[in-house]
Amino acid sequence: MKLPLRLKKRAEFLAMRAGAKMHSAAMIVESRVRVNSETRGEEPRFGFTVTKKTGNSVVRNRIRRRLREAVRQVCAASAKPGHDYVLVGKQAALRTPFSTIVADVARGLDQTGRNKANPNRTRKGHGSPA
Repeated sequence: MKLPLRLKKRAEFLAMRAGAKMHSAAMIVESRVRVNSETRGEEPRFGFTVTKKTGNSVVRNRIRRRLREAVRQVCAASAKPGHDYVLVGKQAALRTPFSTIVADVARGLDQTGRNKANPNRTRKGHGSPA
């Protein structure tokens, strides 16, 4: 199965904060339309992050691996072209059944793709998103 494109730069992750969000027990899915007009037709990109609050590196990497595999299974059907997505893993992602994580990722990609994934939106009182 083809691996999705990845977000790697900090600025790309920070820009996602102004996009649409969907919360579940195991993760937060953030989505945003890419600002570049020539990149809107390209395939979606994904970023994964797990904070140090969730545990040591073994725990964080295990959560990240579960989220990456869930995205691989759902990406072709649910991700929209020209969108960027960030999945923020939570501690509950270790206890949650994998089928539930896959369903949450699919729901998150669909819901955030429809809602407010506006590249020009800024957070109230916080100025520029980047």
